[in-house]
Parts: sequence; C-alpha cells; structure tokens
Amino acid sequence: MPLPAALIRSLQNVKGFSQQAFEQVHASAEQVTSVRINPFKWRQTSSSLTTDPLPLTPYPLPLSSPVRWCTTGFYLSERPSFTLDPLFHAGCYYVQEASSMFLEQMIKTAYPHHAAANYKVLDLCAAPGGKATHLSALFPEGLIVANEVIKTRSGILTENAVKWGKENIMVTSNDAADFKPLQGYFDMIVIDAPCSGSGMFRKDPGAIGEWSLQNVDLCSKRQHRIIEDVWPALKENGILIYATCSYSVEENESILDWISKKYNVESVRVNLKDDFGIVETESEDRGMHGYRFYPDKIEGEGFFIAGIRKKEIVDASMPKPKRFTMASDQERKVIVPFLSAPEQFEYVRANEDIAILKKSDMEDIAVLFAGLYVKKMGIKAGKIIRDELIPAHDLALSTIIASNLKSVNVQTGVALDYLRKKNIRADNAAKGWNVVRFMNHNLGWVKILSNRVNNYYPQQFRILKH
Repeated sequence: MPLPAALIRSLQNVKGFSQQAFEQVHASAEQVTSVRINPFKWRQTSSSLTTDPLPLTPYPLPLSSPVRWCTTGFYLSERPSFTLDPLFHAGCYYVQEASSMFLEQMIKTAYPHHAAANYKVLDLCAAPGGKATHLSALFPEGLIVANEVIKTRSGILTENAVKWGKENIMVTSNDAADFKPLQGYFDMIVIDAPCSGSGMFRKDPGAIGEWSLQNVDLCSKRQHRIIEDVWPALKENGILIYATCSYSVEENESILDWISKKYNVESVRVNLKDDFGIVETESEDRGMHGYRFYPDKIEGEGFFIAGIRKKEIVDASMPKPKRFTMASDQERKVIVPFLSAPEQFEYVRANEDIAILKKSDMEDIAVLFAGLYVKKMGIKAGKIIRDELIPAHDLALSTIIASNLKSVNVQTGVALDYLRKKNIRADNAAKGWNVVRFMNHNLGWVKILSNRVNNYYPQQFRILKH
C-alpha cells in the first residue's frame, strides 16, 4: 500500500526528511528486531555489555550488534519465536523497538546520577511496558508508577512488570486527570502519547489505511489534554519526556511550542553522537529541541522524543496516605525464608494476598494507593493458609527471591510443556514447593506430591502456540 500523499506533502520541509529514501525504506518492508536485556536477570550484563565479544552463550538469542544509544539494547540477526523461548517468559529480556530505547540518553542527560537516586517517575501511557521496564532499570533505587488508563491494556502491562521481576514497578490504571491531586510529586513524567502512528507504517502496513490528517488533528488535541491534565503532578525542575511514534509536526514540534508558550519551561538537549543517525530538530516558534528517528537513517522505526524541564514554582501537596494492614509476625516468619534480603521489606495485606514492599517505598506507595486504582505494588508473595505460603507467580519471577530454594531444573522441551501448563515429570525432586528453572532462570512454581507434580503456572499466561 502506498504511503499517504498528504503525509508526504506535510513532511517536505521537515528537517531530516528525504522523500526518496523514506519511500524506499518503506517499500523494502525490512523488519528490524531488537531486544533490551534485563540487567537484574541477565547475569552476564556488565559495563562491557556493548563491546565484543557479545554475550551469545549460553543464551540462544541471535544477537548481532548493540543498539548504539542503549547499553542493554541489541539487534537480532533474525526474529525468533519469542513465544517458544523460555527465557522470554522468565523475563530475561524485553522485545522493544530500538528507537524507543533512546529514552536512556534523555535520562542520562537530565539526571547524570540517575542510578543512585530514589526518584519518583510516572510512565503515564505505559502499556505494554517497554518504557516502564526500561525506567525500572535506569532508576533501580527509584519508584516507577506504570499507568495505563485502558483496562484491557493494563493486563499486559501487569504481566510484563511481573516478568521483569523488579519490586520498584507499581502498576495503576487511571486517567491523566486522576494525578492532579499529586501536585509537585513526580521527579519525572514520561508520556509516550497516543498518536496517529505513522512511525509504525513499515512495521505495520495495515496502519497506513487508518491514517488521515483528521486523525492527526484529533491526536494533537488529545495530546494537549493529557499534558494539561498531568502537568500539576510534575515538581519544580522535574522533567517531562514526551514521545510519539508519529512523523507529523502537529503531534511533535508543535506540541513543544504549545508547552513552551503555556508553561515556564526549558528544553533538555542531548549531545548526539555522529553515528546515531538521529536528527535533532527545533520547534518553529520557541526553538525547543526534539529528536526525530527516520527508518532510512537509523536501524529502527519512526519515533520522536523530547525532554522539557519544568521551571515553575510548585507548592507540593498530596492526598493523606492510606493506612495499610500489616502482615502478622507469624505470617512474616512464613514468608522470610523465600527472600534473599527480607530485612529490606515490609509485608502488607492486599485482599487475600500479602504484598512485599520495599521499606523505603512504603510512604510513597501509601500516598499513591490513597488516590489511585492500583493493580500491582511491590511483589506479591501469595496467600498464607494454615501457616503455609501458597507462593504467587510474581514471587517466582522476582529478583528478591532466595536462590537456595528447592528447584526443578528443566531442558527446553520440559520447560515449554510447563509453560503450556501441561503435566511434567520431576524425578528425584524434593517434596513440596519447587521453583521450575531453565538455564538457572525461574519460570514459576510446581508442588511435588508423592504421586504427581502440580503445575502452578498461571492459566492466563500459558503458551497456546505449539
């Protein structure tokens, strides 16, 4: 299907746009696949991750070259069946478009000491979870609020947060306006805004037929509303990171001009490396810096991102924190053997389950819980019945689980049977709860009885593909 003529006309004077190269790369239908390694699970991850030799073994992914702007990003030489890779289900990596990984450069520019800071970050339009999991890695000591207003999409966001395994992701499902009472609360707000989607035309040719100038205008109005609604929740000198997968100026540079006219802000400018191939632009009226990704210039899809620092004075205010019901001493005693560092956590009742929350996050989570609809907080430990923990899947995939628990180590075929929720054998395994492990990475729980093995892999996560 040919690219929309109206889109091509609208881009003629946009910096970096080359019509012939742009049309050729879309006609090629080339598919670029990239992943971002989970540094909390991929044990070979180190400061030398992006240098040769690449960590090709023992991991079966066909890694080919690093993503230049992301220390944990890699391109693949071919697209495997991720569904049939147990390490995908273990949360060892996240399949993400390479252009989106430029978020790392924005954060390193805005917050040079991000890794040690306990910042509060809101990912407002977070599903399916690419930026939220990336933020979790970039702010390992921070609290990441991953929000998705569409309830049906918040489920996949929660699943990906569970797979990622880090306790610093909190999943909520709220409208942007619901964050207004949290005035001056967040150090950073990321808005990967709903858009007209032209940046995904090569990856999803079906989107071409849905594109129109009218939809661009509708998306632009929606983007204005979202920013306006959530703006009060950003603190003074806080950073708004705004992104779209659209090429249209109306959804990108024009939005930056509108923000600059409406609020007291300054632009965050990234020092680009020459080999990135990314185009730096300036908005027409206010000279706000943005970054355009054209698939004929970079190995990735169409994307736009910009950073804006809020310079307004903000009188912080927030709702009264919710009082949690804490687990009893006996319940804590049951949970503690499952954890690697139990002294770092508090244990809170969440309906029938007990959630494990980092002590340093308790106050913030209590404030957020008071005013938001929360789907996930901390790590779900499970239910305690007659002084026995019925462990949650979240705990098995978490990075806080103890390493010395009883386990069943399986090969690929058995791992896939387990992930399909089929019966598996566990010869010579100890009775009771066991972690199922593939290549030393946890997949979930089984309970070994005298005459059978009960598979506790979640029904809603199971592999349906054969």
